[in-house]
Amino acid sequence: MYEFIKGKLVEKNPGYAVVEAGGIGYLLNISIHTYSVLKEDEACMLYTHLVVREDDMLLYGFAEPGERELFRQLITVSGVGVNTARMILSSLSPEEVYEAIAAGDSALLQRVKGIGGKTAQRIIIDLKDKVSRELIPHEKSGFLHNTKKEEALSGLIILGFPKMVAEKALSRVIDTEGTSLTVEQLIKQALKIL
Repeated sequence: MYEFIKGKLVEKNPGYAVVEAGGIGYLLNISIHTYSVLKEDEACMLYTHLVVREDDMLLYGFAEPGERELFRQLITVSGVGVNTARMILSSLSPEEVYEAIAAGDSALLQRVKGIGGKTAQRIIIDLKDKVSRELIPHEKSGFLHNTKKEEALSGLIILGFPKMVAEKALSRVIDTEGTSLTVEQLIKQALKIL
């Protein structure tokens, strides 16, 4: 229904972004990859996917059309819903997901929380011939922020993790990896622990 939303980025955190377009603020659920691409307080354009449920309407936003297409392909797989697809795109970059599917690397997909062996195999079998490499972005960009740990914690909570568990995982990541990681890297490393 909506192809994209272009406007001013009003708010962002690792789980969602609010974009003002035409005097209306749109809340879009985003992945960690999209979060890392968005810049603070500037005009942005997010490609959208609308999910209509019996009791809810959810709008998902993606920095590149390739990420959106990968999301759409993932949710066609039996056992992979919108939250699981977003978790996959938050734990792995779109390029890593493509490579895992193309190479049949179920072990990489199983590192994502909520993806077991059968689901990983189903993703590979169902999508191996459908996912187009040309649509997948090849570069990632990140930025540093003063409240990286808080933003990473917020993102993990939005992804459904209890606050205490997420805080412990982030503390372990910071203890082992140091403080030079971006928010995206913090969340990805914490997702490997959780």
